Amino acid sequence: MMELIYFALLAIASIISGFLGSLVGLGGGTFLVPIYTLYLGVPIIYATGASLISTIATSSGAGSAYVKDRITNVKIGMGLEIATSGGAIVGSLIAAWVYSHHLASIIYIVFGIVLLIQIYFQLERSKFEIPKESKPDITTKIFKLHGEYYDQALNQHVKYYGVRWWLGEIIMFGAGLISGLLGIGSGALKVLGMDWAMNLPMKVSTTTSNFMIGVTAATGSSIYWMYGYIQPIIAGITALGVLLGAFAGTKVLPGMKNKTIRYVFTFILLFLGVEMILRGLGIIR
Repeated sequence: MMELIYFALLAIASIISGFLGSLVGLGGGTFLVPIYTLYLGVPIIYATGASLISTIATSSGAGSAYVKDRITNVKIGMGLEIATSGGAIVGSLIAAWVYSHHLASIIYIVFGIVLLIQIYFQLERSKFEIPKESKPDITTKIFKLHGEYYDQALNQHVKYYGVRWWLGEIIMFGAGLISGLLGIGSGALKVLGMDWAMNLPMKVSTTTSNFMIGVTAATGSSIYWMYGYIQPIIAGITALGVLLGAFAGTKVLPGMKNKTIRYVFTFILLFLGVEMILRGLGIIR
């Protein structure tokens, strides 16, 4: 009976994580790892492994729905995915070394810092519903970094141009490295790379991130599987729950305002970031 209750809690946590992850482009892993480790007692090694598998499920579910709604910019996502995949391989190898040397507390602290860094940028960008138009640069023209989507909340078509492709690629490599290291889709950094560095609208950034995270997670999860860091039962329950939550999120996001998404994103980053750092420092158990 206790095991059934425990698995039910895992399922509920994964559904909530999938829902929130699909709204803000994080893939659910950013929420799963802290919830599993802080409240459900799952060792961080297995939590990150399950998170990677669930991230693939989120990307398959939410990502496909957003592509159908024509909010996702597939061309930009595919171009940036090259850098994240390379970073994911490097990050996964680093994670294997860290765990083998029993330095998991470092993972907690790094995770928390990564989350908190995002808050400043999100508050700055929350002043605008649609980003201020940037003048197309040479990368905009070469890689055709532009697009258009219909915003239900604003009841209008939004045209946009991406800039600073080179800066986006650098951030994406870092996002992939964090993904492999922490067992997440690194959606927070992907959103940052597209939203802040490339000046894309928030909805385009989050939906394109959802599209990309599956490939990044699949790259890292192969190495996690090789080292035995993926527990099949936990990963299976997590993937199913996250997928259900992600589908629910896709029905809600199109009608939300960009500012609302940012505020939800910021609050969650603050709460989880502080808790992970405290856990890494041994202040809470």
